[in-house]
Parts: sequence; C-alpha cells; structure tokens
Amino acid sequence: MKRFFGYALMVVLFAAPAFGGKKPQTVVIPDKVLVGSTQLAAGTYQVTYTGTGSGVQVTLTQDRKSVLTFQAKVVEGRNSPGLTTDLRNGMKALESIQLSDASLELEGATQSGQ
Repeated sequence: MKRFFGYALMVVLFAAPAFGGKKPQTVVIPDKVLVGSTQLAAGTYQVTYTGTGSGVQVTLTQDRKSVLTFQAKVVEGRNSPGLTTDLRNGMKALESIQLSDASLELEGATQSGQ
C-alpha cells in the first residue's frame, strides 16, 4: 500500500507542471495602445496565457499586479518577440503580441490582408 501511495505522489508531482500556465514572458509596449476598448499605457509588461486555440485568456501584469485580461487566439510557432498594431480612430490598437514560442492574436482584430 505504501508503494502505491509513493507512485501516486510521484505522478502528481511530475504531472502538476504540465497543467500549469506558460512561463511569463516580457513585452515592451512603447506607446499607449487600445486593447479592445481599454487604453493601455506604455511600459514593460509580463504576459501569461492559459488555454489553447481560439479561447485563450491573456493576462498582462506590471509590478506583480494584474493590469488587463483579454481573450485571444494562440498560434504556436517561433517568433521574434514584438507587437502588431493598427491605427483606429487616431489611436494605435493592439492586433497581436508575438512571444518567442507563440503569437497571441486578439479576438475580433482584423488581420493584415483582410
């Protein structure tokens, strides 16, 4: 019985990281941008996301405080980190965030060529 609990504990300990979120990555937003209807100030933010496909929950934090959470679509693949913006009503609007291992495309944002 002790052996069973030992194996069960090992499975839980090794499987737990697989269910956690992705490691936070840093993104620098050089100018204020609109994210949906929210204006986001320029600055350095930590980006985390949970989920896969088109139902991803993205959270931007600054100084360990959650600043903004929004829906996005994740597209897996190697990238050069950065941002894609578009000009809307005289303001820069965030279209996507490129992280080293994925792109986070905002829901409802028009993509280039559309």
